[in-house]
Amino acid sequence: MTDAFIFDHLRTPRGRGRADGALHSVTPVRLATGLLQALEARAIPDTGRVDDVILGIVGPVGEQGQCLPRIAAIAAGWDETVAGVQVNRFCASGLEAVNMAAAKIMAGQADMIVAGGVESMSRVPILSDGGAWGADPAVALPTHFVPQGVSADLIATLWGYDRGALDGYAAESHRRAAAAWAAGHFAGSVVPVHGRDGQILLAQDETIRPGTSVESLASLKPSFAGMGAAGFDRVALNRYPQLDEIVHAHHPGNSSGIVDGAAAVLLGTAAAGAAAGLRPRARIRAWAEIGSEPTIMLTAPAEAAQKALRRAGMTAADIDLFEVNEAFAAIALRFIEALELDPGKVNVNGGAIAMGHPLGATGAIILGTALDELERRGQTTALVTLCVGAGMGVATIIERI
Repeated sequence: MTDAFIFDHLRTPRGRGRADGALHSVTPVRLATGLLQALEARAIPDTGRVDDVILGIVGPVGEQGQCLPRIAAIAAGWDETVAGVQVNRFCASGLEAVNMAAAKIMAGQADMIVAGGVESMSRVPILSDGGAWGADPAVALPTHFVPQGVSADLIATLWGYDRGALDGYAAESHRRAAAAWAAGHFAGSVVPVHGRDGQILLAQDETIRPGTSVESLASLKPSFAGMGAAGFDRVALNRYPQLDEIVHAHHPGNSSGIVDGAAAVLLGTAAAGAAAGLRPRARIRAWAEIGSEPTIMLTAPAEAAQKALRRAGMTAADIDLFEVNEAFAAIALRFIEALELDPGKVNVNGGAIAMGHPLGATGAIILGTALDELERRGQTTALVTLCVGAGMGVATIIERI
């Protein structure tokens, strides 16, 4: 099989996912279209070289339905031969899109693909697509469904991450993100979003709060205690009877922000890149997806990472940088502990607690963040991973060229 190389990546800034957010007026197809046009201008003036556009979309309904990637490619003025498809592996959809693109390239069935994701959470709210697991008692009850927030609190209780530890991690995420923006670490990969009048709507991630501290977070009330009291704590404790209770400690300040955003990664073969005059920046070394116990739901990043490392013939000690999606603070803390990592190598530029988690796009965003940081530090390998609804995990290892 041939190698799959990463030639470039771009993303939008992440806007607060509410009606008063900076990107609320921008439809999801416009977010994707603008990013494709920026990628064309920077890297692929002959868009006919691209075989497919694969985008992760977790709410593929309404404005995010109807095969948005193909529509975005048409609206961007790309060659009509460029196909498009959207994929949904919950929060890992953007990384799954990259892995699917790499698989097609490595199998010799594509030469160049744009992969990434888009989510406008202010316009298409989370859970807009419904689904049996959370809505149909005949499915939810026998499979021990609980909402993700209860799962995050279950993890924190089971491994002893108290409110201080969770809030301390969250404050550090904001500090690192603010420092990264101030140092210009995102300048080369973030494309400002313009309104229809040509004015810039947003040029920087909107939800970073540089002054966040454990003290400033102390006034926030736990978000999931009510869900737990409604019966979901009992479901979780039936699965984990070693616990007497679940301590609810996650709140908006130590959980990922709801935001709008999009990301795109350009992948291809060495030959396709050379024909387009592109220099490979990294190659996809390995990836893995895995299922795990669905009630606790969010511990699989460590298991997916270990599976990807085995496929690559590597250990965690061989990885220079790690990116784990900060869906909740406990997920990152558990990942660091499970793999016995140096926290100074994990999410070095902050994460979704500070900058937000546009569901379908996040996996591609943090892959690009890892690549940029490898180049900045002159390092070689990075592992990117996300927890996934229903107890899954996805991980990808890249190697800088």
